[in-house]
Amino acid sequence: MSGISTAGIDVSAATLDVMRQGADGRRALEQFPNTAAGHRRLGRWLAAGGGPVRVVLEATGVYHRAVTRALARTAGVEVMVANPRAVAAFARALTLRAHTDRTMASVLCGYALHMTFRPWQAPSPAAQQLQVVARRLAQLTGAQTEEKNRLHALTTSGDAPPAVLRDVRQQLRGLKQRLLTLTREAQRLIDGAPQLRQAAHHLISIPGIAQTSAIQLLGELALLAPDLTVRQWVAHAGLDVRIVQSGTSVLARPRLSKVGNARIRAALYLPALTALQHEPHVRAFHQQLVARGKAPQQAVAAVMRKLLHAIYGMLKADTDWDGARFRRLPDAA
Repeated sequence: MSGISTAGIDVSAATLDVMRQGADGRRALEQFPNTAAGHRRLGRWLAAGGGPVRVVLEATGVYHRAVTRALARTAGVEVMVANPRAVAAFARALTLRAHTDRTMASVLCGYALHMTFRPWQAPSPAAQQLQVVARRLAQLTGAQTEEKNRLHALTTSGDAPPAVLRDVRQQLRGLKQRLLTLTREAQRLIDGAPQLRQAAHHLISIPGIAQTSAIQLLGELALLAPDLTVRQWVAHAGLDVRIVQSGTSVLARPRLSKVGNARIRAALYLPALTALQHEPHVRAFHQQLVARGKAPQQAVAAVMRKLLHAIYGMLKADTDWDGARFRRLPDAA
């Protein structure tokens, strides 16, 4: 780290609180607006020391994206987007007495100095746009489900005014059309990018994954750094198992951490259930877990995790689904 400065940025919707530590150990704290002009000022301020700068910030919804891209284009600056879970663990180890924007900027600066630095790699524009479209599709799908439930309740009650029923049905027709329009846009983005198109082809080869699930999964997975391991994929999705243990006694039952990208878990849930019904290798894996004493939902979670492992391997090896690789059937052993 000799000759390298570090910086931590606490990102909010309106501002960027930045702590920079020079190669000489001196620290400086500044605040910049989270705007295009603020990003340019921040880049000049970071580069003013003359040497290379390593910057760490957290993934904070959408607010970190523009500044991350701006810093990645700044000469002499490397930027890392850290997992909030890892940063929170680092902050706990420091036993901070306060949690403010400024203290978090200091924590992130220390993270840049002491922890493994993984430079952010910009995803393709098509992948970034696909994620935005896929997330909007998920929002509209949720709204459609709510309206369908509302229509069912109103119809069942028998006392809903006709005007209300017409309004809900009109809303459902509008949502259906918007979903079709955005689905076509997502497919256009996928078809226009060879890497996305090939990945989508592999995903759809999995029993239980069709166009809708493939769009949702690809919208999240395509933005992950290409050098992540499968275990990091699993942790990113919150499908890793958390074990609480003291001495020789397990104090709590192992359970999913659910600390990660809930959208990946949501996109895997229904495909896992469908695969249990229609894919014999997946069904055999699930039955084996239940026979060993796993609760049904625990076994479903294990299927989701193993499906994610399979997807990782398929995309890395550029191959379609092979159920025998998921689990060999007893009579094929």
